[in-house]
Amino acid sequence: MTSTPPQLPVPARALLARHRTAGALALCAAVLLSALTGCAPAPARPHVLSSADIIRTAQQQLTDRCLLRQGLTPPRPGRHARSEAEEQRMSGALFGSGRTELSLTLPTGYSVRAHTDGCLAAAQRSLYGDQRRWFHASTIVNNLKPEAAHGHDSLASVRDRHRADIAEWQRLRARALSRAKAQLTRRNQNTHRHQNTHRYQKENVSR
Repeated sequence: MTSTPPQLPVPARALLARHRTAGALALCAAVLLSALTGCAPAPARPHVLSSADIIRTAQQQLTDRCLLRQGLTPPRPGRHARSEAEEQRMSGALFGSGRTELSLTLPTGYSVRAHTDGCLAAAQRSLYGDQRRWFHASTIVNNLKPEAAHGHDSLASVRDRHRADIAEWQRLRARALSRAKAQLTRRNQNTHRHQNTHRYQKENVSR
């Protein structure tokens, strides 16, 4: 199953930012000279991931690990093109192969299909718990607007007809978000632990 998520250098702004920074530093210097106290620019606010980004990041980590275990390099934009055979192997490993086990025909007449094997399916089971339910609920929810347009209905009436599907989508997505946050937290902790161990070893060698 494929879906298209909504797509979430300005010299003038950069120049304005530099002027503001210079003004802030000048003010700090004045305060330092007059009151013998120091000040520093406020630290940049860390980038906060949206719920969708958190789930997407965790899902990519899971699919990357799955591909690496099979000796495959996870695909990334800008990487060199693979041969046709390599592309087929990558596609099968990532999206599954053979007969599609999941299928849903929408009121618009369009059919959506997905595999239950492959790294993406495994990642979805890990995050959402039940891939079959997530496939059904997410396919319905992602196509509410096309269904309304096809049936000349209001979006509100279509949403009302699919209250149960929307509730299921919300429940499964909340589960995925919780598991994704826990996964990313563990990864960050492991990264910090590795960095601290490396720094300790490096300091011991230099003594």
